[in-house]
Amino acid sequence: MARHLITSAIPYINGIKHLGNLVGSQLPADLYARYLRGRGHEVLFLCATDEHGTPAELAAAKAGEPVADYCRRMHAVQAELARGFRLSFDHFGRSSSPQNHRLTQHFAGRLAEAGLIAEVVEQQMYSVADGRFLPDRYVEGICPNCGYDRARGDQCENCTKQLDPTDLIEPRSAISGSRDLELRQTRHLYLRQSALKDRLLAWIESKTDWPVLTTSIAKKWLLDGEGLQDRGITRDLDWGIPVRKGDQPWPGMEGKVFYVWFDAPIEYIACAAEWAEARGLPDAAWERWWRTERGAADVRYTQFMGKDNVPFHTLSFPATIMGSGEDWKLVDYIKSFNYLNYDGGQFSTSQGRGVFMDQALSILPADYWRWWLLSHAPESSDSEFTWENFQASVNKDLADVLGNFVSRVTKFCRSKFGERVPEGGVWGERERALAAELGRRLSAYEAAMDAIEVRRSAEALRAIWVLGNEYLQAAAPWATHKTDPAQAAMQTRLGLNLIRLHAVLSRPFIPDAAEAMMAALGCEDWSWPASAEAALAVLPAGQGFTVPDVLFRKITDEERAEWQTRFAGRR
Repeated sequence: MARHLITSAIPYINGIKHLGNLVGSQLPADLYARYLRGRGHEVLFLCATDEHGTPAELAAAKAGEPVADYCRRMHAVQAELARGFRLSFDHFGRSSSPQNHRLTQHFAGRLAEAGLIAEVVEQQMYSVADGRFLPDRYVEGICPNCGYDRARGDQCENCTKQLDPTDLIEPRSAISGSRDLELRQTRHLYLRQSALKDRLLAWIESKTDWPVLTTSIAKKWLLDGEGLQDRGITRDLDWGIPVRKGDQPWPGMEGKVFYVWFDAPIEYIACAAEWAEARGLPDAAWERWWRTERGAADVRYTQFMGKDNVPFHTLSFPATIMGSGEDWKLVDYIKSFNYLNYDGGQFSTSQGRGVFMDQALSILPADYWRWWLLSHAPESSDSEFTWENFQASVNKDLADVLGNFVSRVTKFCRSKFGERVPEGGVWGERERALAAELGRRLSAYEAAMDAIEVRRSAEALRAIWVLGNEYLQAAAPWATHKTDPAQAAMQTRLGLNLIRLHAVLSRPFIPDAAEAMMAALGCEDWSWPASAEAALAVLPAGQGFTVPDVLFRKITDEERAEWQTRFAGRR
């Protein structure tokens, strides 16, 4: 049994996330965590809310709440939505936690001791209209690299180029829109990432199994232009982690806080400490996941994120860990995703365009969304959500293929043999051929899941569902029963065992439906199949079952049209 640490990119606290955010990190991370648990591995799956920085301050002001109260409320909202989508976090933490305060200040102190922190007097944008210094991401303008007119002062979302606010053409305040900006002098701390460039490059080049998307973005930042730049790690803000060297004051940094992109990744570590404390466990319980000298060297650490988060997770966070000189666990594999677009455009909070997590759950259960999103995950390129595709996938894959199989087998068994697993009959050539083909497809499914190839995993799972329907159609137990009831009993018993196998294999994708299938069979044996033959003989003859409610209903054309109109956004 292996040990797996899994983290998904932590979402900003300012509002409810859309389906693109969900499929870009949390949902595929949950798929992988559930799969590994199903295989018997020890898993610690962590996520949290990212609560610091101007986004939180502005959202709280708009809501008319103190920022701490706003963050507390929105954490509860996001945690509830995560439960609604059946995200199986072992802990869903908060970057504002005392644990993250201590760890962030600890890392800063260690980096300073190593000579990797520089104090820099710089010119920073000040908004006269807003009466405040503007953090990088709250200066907007035209990207000098690609011409995108809503580039932020830290990074262009369109071309991913790292920027400074002074790089922008026609800069403006993202708070008020004012162009009355001026450069004023302020002092900040910089992480000397450039001093770690060679070490970071060697580490990234050693990751030969990483997705091309991940390594190409990292190397672009490392090698393009002037290469890896030093990065500011403090800001002139009220809300955040106060700048300290461990537990000591940092002279000249009074009233400043750490930059959210410095403290947010450290929350992955702090989240494990929160998890241990919430359960009354000693520090050793979380340190065995993160401190290599205390057991974490044996841990496989996998991160999930959208492509816009890759630079910070391949460069800045590893630089923080490496630069500390301490024995912290570095990530082993980064699974990055492209963007999910919405019906010919982009999701937009301001325009109300697209489906957000709360809205999705208000119209259909989680499994419908989980299946579509995972089976269309934007791995090799951007993908697009359309209502026509969603309707077709739900109706065909979930209702016609899986749901129909479960209904046909259980209803036929009840009508001919009662609500118990029938006995009698022996396997023939058809059953042996089924087992052989099932074994091949099971291996393909496991290989895809082990490689974290999400869409290929969904295709392999669907192929297993189809195999059950093909067997049922060819065996035709309803016809066999007329001449050989014992053989029909065997075919039906095999069909019921296929339902159990479908439940076990489908649980990472559609956990509620999987639970419903197992409950209908009166079975609690979730063990992963050792072989196809063994999987087809788990349920003993005589075990009672019930015919489940319809697993998946079809989406009507009228519903599709209504939802398409409802979520089109304001023009």
